[in-house]
Amino acid sequence: MAFYKDAPNHHPHKTNYAAQGSWDDEGTHYRDNSGSRRFGPDQDRRGQGSDQYRSGYKANHYRDGRADFSGSNDRRSQYGAKDNRHGDRPAKNGYRPARQPQDGARTYRDFEHRTQEAPRMAPAPVKPAPVKAVPVAVVPAVPENLLSGRNPIREAIRSGRDIEKLLVQRGELSGSAREIVQMAREHHIIVQEVEKSRLDEITPHHQGMLAFASAYQYATVESMLDTAQQRGEDPFLILLDGVTDPHNLGAIIRTAECVGAHGVIVPERRSVGLTPAAVKASAGAVEHMKVARVTNLNRTMEELKRQGIWTYAVTMDGEDYQKVDFHGGVALVIGAEGDGISRLTLENCDYRVSLPLEGSIDSLNASVAAGVMMYRVLASRKA
Repeated sequence: MAFYKDAPNHHPHKTNYAAQGSWDDEGTHYRDNSGSRRFGPDQDRRGQGSDQYRSGYKANHYRDGRADFSGSNDRRSQYGAKDNRHGDRPAKNGYRPARQPQDGARTYRDFEHRTQEAPRMAPAPVKPAPVKAVPVAVVPAVPENLLSGRNPIREAIRSGRDIEKLLVQRGELSGSAREIVQMAREHHIIVQEVEKSRLDEITPHHQGMLAFASAYQYATVESMLDTAQQRGEDPFLILLDGVTDPHNLGAIIRTAECVGAHGVIVPERRSVGLTPAAVKASAGAVEHMKVARVTNLNRTMEELKRQGIWTYAVTMDGEDYQKVDFHGGVALVIGAEGDGISRLTLENCDYRVSLPLEGSIDSLNASVAAGVMMYRVLASRKA
């Protein structure tokens, strides 16, 4: 058995149990690393220390935190009354006081109140992915009077069907194409050479050749004169020079039928024929009005003069239409709106008549001018 007083490295500040008249083994009063066990005769069987340790430390430190730690050596004393780091407010029961917010600063209570009262934002709608449009090939509308292919065109010419014009691909005049072109020229059909792209724009199935058939059957000038003779009337004809608008042609045919004219004559070139648009614009008048197509308009005028028919050119520098006497056979010559009547045709006419213009516009629509003149002829005959 050894006593601390006999130890060579004895420290006088430690408790000398030998001087107090008690005995102890060496190392009996040392703590372990955790500082929660005490060795010696006061250690109970569960290693909880003596009654004084349990009644002192545990009672003061674990009883609802109400013990006063001021003056103790415990590390929590730094948050107590001795160390008030957050202001002059004294510590309460050894705990750190609440930090005081500064003026205008938001507190946790304010944020909690705001989050509870703020309405919940609805989720943003999900924008559907755009659907990629599939390109659709645009097929051009095929005219009703279109003839495509070499065999249909050949048979239409052989049967005597009226053809407005024949379009032939440039460089394709060989074999059967040359034969069809020769037949078209013998029947006084207009033949026009165009590029392949022009034919492709109309229809992809053309075999290098397209033809536009007339929407209605043409008559002859002789049949018109026969109709006037059968009615016992003086011939009344309308000749169109350079009118290319199908709507004007349809309107003129309609007015001619209303005034009782015997026919409308158009040239093969530089003029519109009986296309579907012209037939539609006539509003059914083409069923009752004869329309003839001639190769040379001036030659036809010479033939009409031999039949005793007077030709009247409607121009801007002619005689006032109200002063002209339209008795006997009459052939009114109507020109295009822009170019008017051609020079040679104008020189072959017997008279020139005009309509008075009092406004700022110096010309009338071709179908309107023809309508006014036709009703003037009708009124003159009835007088």
